Amino acid sequence: MTTFDKREEAFEKKFVVDEELKFKAEARRNRLIGLWAAAKLGLSGEDATIYSREIVAAEFSEGGDAAVVAKLMSDLTGKGIAITEADIRNQMGEFLVHAIAQVKAGI
Repeated sequence: MTTFDKREEAFEKKFVVDEELKFKAEARRNRLIGLWAAAKLGLSGEDATIYSREIVAAEFSEGGDAAVVAKLMSDLTGKGIAITEADIRNQMGEFLVHAIAQVKAGI
């Protein structure tokens, strides 16, 4: 194997690790924002956990971040909670920072 082949293989492995980290961090972020929204909706305990799982599932079944934002907007405004899409996206950004740290720490 040449040096170029070794470098290429190393880059491919790093890409796989980075994509796995991204996937885990986004799922964790969605769980965290689901728990945040659940608290705003007055949910706690098992109900909050179930709701956070619905938020995680929304990304996969409905199409990414936009689906998560849409579900949160719908649920929160449907309960009379005043919130903007920008508020939700800002909160998602904050939770992503925490999620990345947690995933890297193995939490």
